Amino acid sequence: MTFDLDIILSAVLNGVLMGGIYGLVALGLTLIYGVLHIINFAHGALLMVAMYGVWLLMTHFGIDPYAALPIMIPAMGAIGYVLYRGVIGRLSHGKDQNILLVTLGLSVILENLALFLFTGDTQQLSVDYAGEMVDFGIALVALPRLVSFGAALLLCLVLWLVIVRTDLGKAIRAVAKERQGARLVGIDVEHIFAVSYAIGIACLGAAACLLMPTFYVSPTVGNVFVIVAFTVVVLGGMGSFVGALIGGILIGVTESLGGLYLGESLGQIGISLIFILILLFRPTGLFGAAR
Repeated sequence: MTFDLDIILSAVLNGVLMGGIYGLVALGLTLIYGVLHIINFAHGALLMVAMYGVWLLMTHFGIDPYAALPIMIPAMGAIGYVLYRGVIGRLSHGKDQNILLVTLGLSVILENLALFLFTGDTQQLSVDYAGEMVDFGIALVALPRLVSFGAALLLCLVLWLVIVRTDLGKAIRAVAKERQGARLVGIDVEHIFAVSYAIGIACLGAAACLLMPTFYVSPTVGNVFVIVAFTVVVLGGMGSFVGALIGGILIGVTESLGGLYLGESLGQIGISLIFILILLFRPTGLFGAAR
């Protein structure tokens, strides 16, 4: 099957734009892994919660998804902090394997709660600018995707600056590198764990706002993104911010081209292949440090 160059370029460009949001979702996952050294199995379910939050703000209060960013980011951050302090940290008893089980349990509870509250129907927002296009000469791009990509890059930059330039960022990096040493110099490690988890979940609040103008929400929608996010983190390297962003873009392009050549239902086969190949030939990822 062959396509015109314009169609292929359009698919690549749309994949890059979607990849920016994938990178933002994966950034929260890789931050949590980098500090707590665990995989957050509740990541997809919490993204679903954030997407329902954006949907409720629009349908009940008329707040545009992009205007909801200043609401959803701190709200999801607060949820993440309370979840870690009140549930994950207490039930894990300091054992990483317990955290895995607790986050998996949270995922099941949140999905079933959403199913009870919202039923299994998909919900979608209708915004005036959803059908507006921007002409790049080589391709037409949906305006919401372009805005979402720019916002995702900006948020990634802000988070990187927080981690690199602030005292909080220094504390997070110290705990990620050597938690016992951080305790010895007076850093409240449990507080930093909770803050890191909160920041990772706040990223989901931002991603939900950027997704909802063009995507749907259902109780199981998080499963769609968590598989992609895990692949992005593995591809970019566990704990690597740059890897999460670049990996997200690569996965977005792979998914877009896969959908073009194989159809939408088979488009994610390429993502699974990348995941397997990375595990086989470069388990540390593109930007991960060898151990």
